[in-house]
Amino acid sequence: MRLSLAVRLTKSALYQKSYALYNPAVIKQATNISKKPIINSIQRQWIQSTTPPQSTTVTTGITNNDDESKSKRIIYGSWIDRLPEKLAPYAFLARVDKPVGTWLLYWPCAWGITMATYSNDVSPWSAAFMLGAMGFGAICMRGAGCTINDLWDRDVDNKVARTKIRPVAAGTVTVPQAIGFTGVQLLGGLAVFLTLNQYTMMVSASTLALVVTYPLMKRITYWPQLVLGMAFNSGAVIGWSSMTGSIDPYVCLPMYLGGIAWTLTYDTIYAHQDKLDDVKVGVKSTALRFADKTPQWLTGFSSTFVGLTALAGYMNGQGLPFYLISVGGAAAHLAWQLKTVNYDDAKSCWERFHSNQRVGAIVWSGLLADYAYAATLAA
Repeated sequence: MRLSLAVRLTKSALYQKSYALYNPAVIKQATNISKKPIINSIQRQWIQSTTPPQSTTVTTGITNNDDESKSKRIIYGSWIDRLPEKLAPYAFLARVDKPVGTWLLYWPCAWGITMATYSNDVSPWSAAFMLGAMGFGAICMRGAGCTINDLWDRDVDNKVARTKIRPVAAGTVTVPQAIGFTGVQLLGGLAVFLTLNQYTMMVSASTLALVVTYPLMKRITYWPQLVLGMAFNSGAVIGWSSMTGSIDPYVCLPMYLGGIAWTLTYDTIYAHQDKLDDVKVGVKSTALRFADKTPQWLTGFSSTFVGLTALAGYMNGQGLPFYLISVGGAAAHLAWQLKTVNYDDAKSCWERFHSNQRVGAIVWSGLLADYAYAATLAA
């Protein structure tokens, strides 16, 4: 009896197993189970636990597995990537691969130097030396400003797609290291500072507070670009006083205020790249403040820049080349920018922002041509 029961149970088990192997419904159910996330997760965990760890290469925020990579390195997508791994983050921290910011800081200095040389008894060799010194100072101070900005924004940059690879936010440069690097760059600025006359030293020192506090403004006001304009365009006044040892308010004030209007134009275009991320992380900008009214606002700022530049030239006694090239050329270029920019396309915003280094060059070219023309007439 017991043997008979055992035989029946064995046959039943074999039958059920055979049924399960050939029943389509059971096969389908098993297949579906294997596709479930839990099963996949278990499979991945098992595979990961039995596979040797691989190193990772990070390329502009995207992580890829690379069997040949032996260390974690951020790829910046520029010539910086050819530098030694330990040096590259510092080069990126100073934005040496994106010189447009340095040019935007330098051009007002060059305007002030050239306009002062035009209307005052200044040696052209002294002007040439100061143009070179201000260029070196612009590199140092712009790099220091970027480093300070990244220190303030390290908890914001890692939440924004475009800025999450910045060295402090990404952790490739520590906070103490970034502070030390800032000091090194400021020493370079100090070397230029010591070549200035005492009056210009006082003017330059008064602008440092703007450099340090600008990154905080985006947390306080929708007008951080105004503070940036005040910092960047102080070079127009510094450049003038470095040649004369004083300030002519009738020339320097419209030149300075016009430069601020220009900065409001180009940096609002720049800010439109990040407006969606800025809303998410809770920071402010003129791009968010102006919104759909941005074309009208920037038309007003651009017109102000052109008008005040013309006024500064008039008060300085500039000639025809200045009005044709500096005023007319800048007006035409800015009109093209505002007509062609797409505020909802990050690439378009970057390209139009980047082209503002040519606006600065156009204004300076007109001043230089006017200086040469006046020298020809005097001869």
